[in-house]
Amino acid sequence: MKLQQLRYICEVARRGLNVTTAAERLFTAQSGISTQIRLLEEELSLQIFERHGKRLTGVTSAGESIITMAERILTETENIRQVAQQANDDTRGTLSIATTHTQAYHALPDAIAQFSEAYPDVKLRIHQGDARQIYDMLLSRTADVAITTVTKNMPAELVMLPYKEWNLAVITPANHPINDAPTPLTLESLAQYPLITYDHAVSGRSSINEAFTDAGLLTNIALTALDSDIIKKYVKLGLGVGLIAETAIEEDGEDRNLSVISAGHLFRPSTSCICVHRGRHLRNFVYAFITRITPQLTEEAVEGILRWESNKAEIKPVD
Repeated sequence: MKLQQLRYICEVARRGLNVTTAAERLFTAQSGISTQIRLLEEELSLQIFERHGKRLTGVTSAGESIITMAERILTETENIRQVAQQANDDTRGTLSIATTHTQAYHALPDAIAQFSEAYPDVKLRIHQGDARQIYDMLLSRTADVAITTVTKNMPAELVMLPYKEWNLAVITPANHPINDAPTPLTLESLAQYPLITYDHAVSGRSSINEAFTDAGLLTNIALTALDSDIIKKYVKLGLGVGLIAETAIEEDGEDRNLSVISAGHLFRPSTSCICVHRGRHLRNFVYAFITRITPQLTEEAVEGILRWESNKAEIKPVD
């Protein structure tokens, strides 16, 4: 049994049994993954995956337990590396951050600048994606920490530290007729115009859908995008009324020619959070980065919360 084989079965399971996608993610050949999985199954004398011909169609009951254990083994293997690096020199290393474009561009620069000044020898890696991709980066150990928006489908293996609520805002060119509508702004007024807002993969979109559905209103979603700056670009071109996070608006910068109307009374707020894998060993500088974002919490408090969350996590029994 090899760590490489365990890595392969976990990645295939994570990619919905798509061996081709798993191979691309691991920068290896599809045939190599298939061969190694077969060798592992022969060594264990059982099937980890169900098959129809050469195609994987499911995970066996025993396979589910094996994959769960393999994930823990891979996590602990990475933890060993982290502990060794911390013991050798805790001022050097790499901090990988998974986040959205909006968070990376608008919310994190100050915290990252402060962190870089305090830890000049720690290399920073910022990986961008939607919520699903961000969770996957944590689960696959590509990222040490994630900054994203709370969602209902967060994997149980992750721990979430909420730290800030944010509301949506309406943005338009200064001469748009909606700026002459009676205040406060209503959903009925918004529904009269084509809207430009987040893609379904972005967490803030769900509150928009819920509000219009609950009000019995139809919307004309003219354009969607994954990040706020793309939305602002097309609003400036006059293609519609924008709905984006208030935190993504820079009224004294490039957005000074946009009209901004608060929409906190129309849509439920969203919550930004810090996510980590509950089984990961976090180096001291990771805790330090977290407290740059959540200055209301000390490093000891964050460590205590994560330790408590890890201890209460349930471990699936072996069938």
